[in-house]
Amino acid sequence: MTQNPYRQLPAVHEVLSWPEVQALLREHVADLVTEAVRQEIAALRARIRQGEALHWDTERAALALRIHHRLQQADRPLLRPVINATGILLHTNLGRAPLAASAVEAVCEAARGYVNLEMDLVTGERSSRQDIVRHWLTRLLRAESATAVNNNAAATVLVLRALAQGREVIVSRGELVEIGGSFRLPEIMQASGASLREVGTTNITRLQDYAQAITPQTALILRVHRSNFVIRGHTHKPSLAELAQLAHQHGLWLIDDIGSGALFDYSRWGFREEPSPLESLQLGADLVLFSGDKLLGGPQAGIIAGRRELVQRIERDPLMRALRLDKMTLAALEATLRLYLDPERALREVPLLRLLNQSLEELRRRARTVAHDLRAGTTLLTHIEVREDRVAVGGGSLPEQTLPTVVIALKSDQLSDAQLAQRLRTAQPPVIPRIQDGLVLLDLRSVFPEQDAALVKSVLCACRSPSD
Repeated sequence: MTQNPYRQLPAVHEVLSWPEVQALLREHVADLVTEAVRQEIAALRARIRQGEALHWDTERAALALRIHHRLQQADRPLLRPVINATGILLHTNLGRAPLAASAVEAVCEAARGYVNLEMDLVTGERSSRQDIVRHWLTRLLRAESATAVNNNAAATVLVLRALAQGREVIVSRGELVEIGGSFRLPEIMQASGASLREVGTTNITRLQDYAQAITPQTALILRVHRSNFVIRGHTHKPSLAELAQLAHQHGLWLIDDIGSGALFDYSRWGFREEPSPLESLQLGADLVLFSGDKLLGGPQAGIIAGRRELVQRIERDPLMRALRLDKMTLAALEATLRLYLDPERALREVPLLRLLNQSLEELRRRARTVAHDLRAGTTLLTHIEVREDRVAVGGGSLPEQTLPTVVIALKSDQLSDAQLAQRLRTAQPPVIPRIQDGLVLLDLRSVFPEQDAALVKSVLCACRSPSD
């Protein structure tokens, strides 16, 4: 009579009594150990169902090791550092802009103790947390006032709610954008309580279209920068100065949502038509809105700068409290803004700018070294080639504009491109590559030079064959 293969599987309480599992119970929470034991026994049961013949003498030792490995995985934080080898500098899925060292230190200082978040140290009276960023933004942008909330979509909702709730907002049809996560401008406007008044067509909106749409119900004109797409061919739109003149002639406000918000001249890297918040205000916008974690290179935030009376109205809105920044984000934002007082210092210390400023020759040199170290390791890789490529900055910024870069192309005869990429993503530290034309690419444009050794180590560990 054939023995039931399931009978050889131990009970959970039996495995928990093993000496090596008892040792794990001294290191980990008991519930987690028990759950890991159950999951591994269930995995054995699934293998039997699939027709596999288990040899318990060898499986017993392997079971304890797998339980240990599962617990190690469970102990790792879900949010952890990765090496960004995609080349995309503002990768939304990877947290967009990394922070400058001074911003990281400011966050640590704010987090580890008490700070004067809403206290004037001279008078001892309560102050506004917005004064922290207002001080630096008004200086950098020569604005009357400024404030900040938790992202640019929130800034848009808050501005429209505070200034146009129950009234009309004029927007060109060519600017009815959808940002990441399927959030569309008309839906954001609806949430604010303002009414959308579309003018023009997708490719052509003239100044007269705006003028004809103005009624007693109009509160403001909203211009939205098309930061994540481009309209080519037969196109036209009024200049910001023309819109400002029209708005002010009719007693309306002009709000300029520029999206990415560069405080640095990105034309030095060949990028075109990226609006500047300083220029926007100089050309007549009453308020300019932009992100903190895109081309500014700071933490996630939505920055609002411009006329003092409008900022005051916005800050009095009850929704402001729900959208305000916490002390750690304020600390990071202040530290980042301070760096821009000296553009050369910003170029040296803001990580986004440092990565952008890497020369092709520097990238080639690093890539040759990394490729040499990978070839010297015993791996499953059968193809390691240094080549040049182009990559987007990402984060909904600088659409259709790319940077030259240098990549290391990897291929394995034993693993598909998807399998190889998965091995890299589950390495320690995780390496996030990009896949292109059946190859796995390590793009050094987004890898910090000080990460090169860790990159090599992770790739070699991930690509080692079982016999190594």
